[in-house]
Amino acid sequence: MSQSQTSKSVAVAAVQSTAQYLTFLLGDGVFAMDIATVREIIQHGQLTTVPLMPTFVRGVMNLRGAVVPVIDLQARLGKAATTVGKKTCVIIFDAQRDNERVELGLMVDAVSEVIEIPASEIEPPPQFGSAIKRDFIKGMGKVGGKFVIILDPERALDVDEMADLVERAQTE
Repeated sequence: MSQSQTSKSVAVAAVQSTAQYLTFLLGDGVFAMDIATVREIIQHGQLTTVPLMPTFVRGVMNLRGAVVPVIDLQARLGKAATTVGKKTCVIIFDAQRDNERVELGLMVDAVSEVIEIPASEIEPPPQFGSAIKRDFIKGMGKVGGKFVIILDPERALDVDEMADLVERAQTE
């Protein structure tokens, strides 16, 4: 292999090992999720509350004729419910349930930006000291000398687990 082919291989590997993440604020923390799962970002608007839902289900919204559940991500992570402000947004996200795509809305304090984080700059979730469940965290991205908590949406926003929590709340 020539030097130019080796350089191209290294460049391709570097591109493949860098992913784009949408960063957002939640309380006093900066979180991120893989941009590939994000469909759109909308300003927080009118929600219809649904009786007998756990506190992290803030309600449903009408998104171009589709009913989309809106999850208060801060409450889902075990913290106090989000206080709606001027910058509160809903991230429309694709989740899986029974091998079907389901749209969910995630209420966050504010959306920041899309950033690239190389795989080499992502550390495993901490063994201790995190205020949220460790299995909700995909990793800790090092960005500008600070850590960004990268959520594992398949776990943190597991539709089946949330449905089980809703069923339990309704039977209590």
